[in-house]
Amino acid sequence: MIKLVKEKKIKAIIMKKSLHITAIFDQPGFLETLVEKLADRRYDIGFSKETVPENSEALELSSAETYTSGVVAIDDNSELINMPFITRFLFTCTKKPDEPYKLAWSASLS
Repeated sequence: MIKLVKEKKIKAIIMKKSLHITAIFDQPGFLETLVEKLADRRYDIGFSKETVPENSEALELSSAETYTSGVVAIDDNSELINMPFITRFLFTCTKKPDEPYKLAWSASLS
């Protein structure tokens, strides 16, 4: 016996709305200073003094993981939602020869 099943068509609703999402850190200046101090090894590995191709620059890299707090703001042009957060971030700093580490980028670990 063959059983016929009627096909169901499923209509998917795709969000075609722009959202503006911003992360606002508590005490950003303090956080930047803290991360740069955590990244500082107190010694050079020597990568920043390596010979590299023309128009390139050798850098030392150092990363530090730390908890941060702040607010994530989501704005969809009709409503603003503020959500506080406390989460881990991985911060990476770069160092040029004879200069201190400077914060270059970060990534949330959640």
